[in-house]
Amino acid sequence: MARRTPPGAARWHRAVRTLVRLHHHPAPARPSRPAQVHALVAVLDEAVAAQTPADAAVAACGEPGPVSRQTARSCGQQSITLHRLRARLQDIELTEPDLVQVRARAARLLAYDLWMLRESLNLAFTLHQNPRTEAARLRLNGLGRHADDLRRLRDGLRAEAG
Repeated sequence: MARRTPPGAARWHRAVRTLVRLHHHPAPARPSRPAQVHALVAVLDEAVAAQTPADAAVAACGEPGPVSRQTARSCGQQSITLHRLRARLQDIELTEPDLVQVRARAARLLAYDLWMLRESLNLAFTLHQNPRTEAARLRLNGLGRHADDLRRLRDGLRAEAG
């Protein structure tokens, strides 16, 4: 008497064979500490370089007189650049707890830069100008201390990388 295979059994056997094959592949190796440091330094190098035009865009929002459309475009472009760098920073695979903390600190500093760009635009292009808003706008002169903090953070990592 011939033995009949139940319906769907072939599909089930293929699925089991696929799972067995996948199970035998070793997990990908975790990146070494030096590789993690180099990945962080590479993104932070770009972030520090991007701060120069972002700083200039914030300062341009604080110039006396009307603010140009080019300044608004520059703030927008710098915001996009910093946002992308922050996303790349978050995508770096890190396993070392101290490097995870460094990344978190760098992400907070970039978030501050993004906030400064947005607030500078808000002050420069407000619909309801008043003396208090104008005084705050005229005090804008760049990103400030947080830009220096990001540079120091990068320099410390760069020293570790050698």
